[in-house]
Order: sequence, then structure tokens, then C-alpha cells
Amino acid sequence: MQLDVRNTAIQDVKTIHQFRSDDYRGSFVKTFHATALQEQGITFVLKESFYSVSVNHVIRGMHFHHPPYDHAKIIYCTHGKILDVALDLRKQSDTYGQFTTCELSFDNHTAMYIPSGFAHGFLTLSTEACTCYLVSGEYNSGADDGIRFDSFGLDWQNESERDLSFTTLEHFQSPF
Repeated sequence: MQLDVRNTAIQDVKTIHQFRSDDYRGSFVKTFHATALQEQGITFVLKESFYSVSVNHVIRGMHFHHPPYDHAKIIYCTHGKILDVALDLRKQSDTYGQFTTCELSFDNHTAMYIPSGFAHGFLTLSTEACTCYLVSGEYNSGADDGIRFDSFGLDWQNESERDLSFTTLEHFQSPF
């Protein structure tokens, strides 16, 4: 099975154009295939999977886990549309503090691979969206943290009350 894996503006973050087949019965989408991803340079061990359902204009983010509980993610939508965002928190990286975005939807059957050392978030662009997360680590409440969504240069054209408590990127001391 061939996957179309592409670089984003930040080379370590990838878009994965998933295999999709449509016929008179509906659609079939292959959301994960370890061997095909490895052939494209992505080694990913699935440890946890979950999804969120969000209404229009909701911002979720920018979330990450501190080491040693940090993890990579593969994000995709099974319903609706989101603007997915990855923010580089790796202090030794040439792209530290930079972000990349990708529109994910059921219609475009695209996923985003976000490696460890990135904060992740999204904005719901449709009436409702179901966002699925494949994660290479398990949730740890003591390691859960975030960066303020409005502190790194992305104009969300919206606000997130829940995520206003996070530190700004300017005051963030990266553990990565």
C-alpha cells in the first residue's frame, strides 16, 4: 500500500495522504499502516488512541507532554474539518518557535504526523469535527502542559478560554 507522505514547512512534521477507496457502498480509509510509514521514514509505535468532537470555531491547544512522557502524534478527521497546528518546541532545532498548519478533513483524507518536541492544537472549521489522535505514548497528567495559543504568531481569529492559563512561548523554558 502506497502512502503519500509530504514535508510541511517544518521538515520533521509530515502530512500523510491516506489510502481511500470510494464505491457505491461508501468510503474506506486506511488511517494507519506501520510498514508503509516506516518506508517513508516515520517510525511510530501506537500506545494510545482517542478522539475529540468539537463544534465550530473551537480551539484545542497548544498541548504537549514533558519528557520523559513526550510523544509523537498522528492526527486525522473522520468528520468535519480542522486547521491542525504544530509548534516546534525543540530548543536545538533551526525551526524552534515556528509553526506549520494543515487543513485536515474527511474529504481530503489527510493526516498530520507530529513528532515529539512539538505542541499541538487545532481550530474547528466546520459545524462539528471529529478529530482522531494516534499517540506513541500514554497520557500522564503530571507531564501534561501547553503553550498559549495566542503567543506564537498564528492568527486563530478566535480565543480559547481553557488554554489561556498556559505560559506564552516567550516565557517558556523548553525541556526538549
